[in-house]
Amino acid sequence: MKFAMALTLAVPAIFFAEAGRTADAPVVVTSIKPVHSLVSAIMQGVGTPELIVDGAASPHTYNMKPSNARALQNAKVVFWVGPGLEAFLEKPLEAIGSDAIVAELDKAPGLTKLKFREGGAFEPHDDGDHDGDHHHDGDGHDHADADHDHDHGAFDTHLWLDPQNAKAMAAEITTTLVAADPANALTYQANAKTLDDRLDALDTEISGIVSPVKDKPFIVFHDAYQYFENRYHVRVAGSITVSPETIPGAERIAEIHKKVGELGATCVFAEPQFQPRLVDVVIEGTKAKAGVLDPEAATLDAGPDLYFNLMHGIANSMKECLSRES
Repeated sequence: MKFAMALTLAVPAIFFAEAGRTADAPVVVTSIKPVHSLVSAIMQGVGTPELIVDGAASPHTYNMKPSNARALQNAKVVFWVGPGLEAFLEKPLEAIGSDAIVAELDKAPGLTKLKFREGGAFEPHDDGDHDGDHHHDGDGHDHADADHDHDHGAFDTHLWLDPQNAKAMAAEITTTLVAADPANALTYQANAKTLDDRLDALDTEISGIVSPVKDKPFIVFHDAYQYFENRYHVRVAGSITVSPETIPGAERIAEIHKKVGELGATCVFAEPQFQPRLVDVVIEGTKAKAGVLDPEAATLDAGPDLYFNLMHGIANSMKECLSRES
């Protein structure tokens, strides 16, 4: 009798608790921190997406864990940039079949795409296209020259380093979430509008931060900054390596060392995950200074504000190093 009464009293409480909740969020999995940040911002108030490449890991060198495979198996929606960046995800995503909606964000409408540079600004194969110029075909996509058969495909995949591209990606994320989870459509759409406005404000802020140093040339560890370059007209004079998984040889290091010497009081930027000692080698005996840029947010905590912290971090690091007196 007591049990029956307790059950009767519990049912209305459960009913009202459920009625007051947002509709249950779908299981959403994201590949890298910048994508996770945009998805998190749009899902606020509904749920939190899962992240595969967490901590200081890089998509360039990542190995899937069993927990990642389980997350993909349970996912209703998966967001990634595409095989040009997260090659490690290509086969696992094929293996999950048609159970999940997989959104490849490098196909989002409205993206600016820049040709992948064949070796940075001072390798023999350089085609001179290091000033942000690129060409479009009729479908709005950019294409590398046919003889540029690079593993990373026809275009640079660090698309998020232009806030206008982040806006295009966010629009695609919103469309995908609304289709997958119409019960929460109004929340996704309201969050997307807020994010869109924040990204426009960020764009203006970043432009103001780097404006005083935009004419000063600098060297980066790997060629990941074209979109930042193209958007804000900063002067990347070259990269130590095209891809961070490829360690440059002695001849390449000597060539960069010579170039750094010619540039004078420039900056050479390392990245948190990759070979910062190479930067020490290339600036030794020159007037150049060392700095750190974090294009994949290795040192930042995941969440809806990460994207903004990432972009401010890059801009502030550039300004601080390039403003430094010799």
